[in-house]
Amino acid sequence: MTRTPEAGFLDALRAVRTALDELRVASMIIGGVAVIAHGVPRLTVDIDATVVAAGLGIDRLTDVLAAHGIHGRIPDASAFAAAHQVFLATHEPSGTPVDISLAWLPFEEEALGASVSCDYAGVAIRIPRAEDLVVYKLVASRPRDVDDAEGLLLLHGTGMDLARVRKIVGELSSLLDDSERPKALERLIERTGLR
Repeated sequence: MTRTPEAGFLDALRAVRTALDELRVASMIIGGVAVIAHGVPRLTVDIDATVVAAGLGIDRLTDVLAAHGIHGRIPDASAFAAAHQVFLATHEPSGTPVDISLAWLPFEEEALGASVSCDYAGVAIRIPRAEDLVVYKLVASRPRDVDDAEGLLLLHGTGMDLARVRKIVGELSSLLDDSERPKALERLIERTGLR
């Protein structure tokens, strides 16, 4: 049985989507919502999104979000966003945590350009292709993210360009000076029978 998301969460998702549309830059929903939209069963209580950062000032981002009830959830969230490239917020009417990542990397811009539209419990959103979401998940690499990547590979792996996924995960791992992520990807590919 599929559980219907709570109304407050959907209100928050609708507010995020509307705010992102108003920014008039490429954007999409990532994280748990996108994983669920791709058919992987799991729960999520927060909303993660990403926007092209080039030409988008932090002040404009925060002003547009605030107009939709989305405000920083830490002291000086704008300064944190400028330093760490993520705006940590809350949709205040529902209490839903919202993280908006600022995309600068060529992979991120490519993923945004290839995003797809979908319906999430009645809310029209844009999400990354499944293979791009696997990359995002392996870069984050928390246990939940690795589980999500495995679920995406199980459902969509035969339609993915796995050579591209390997290449991008390898490049991003080099930037992060971490050799474990490509190994984790290979373990998942093996475990899901895609080798």
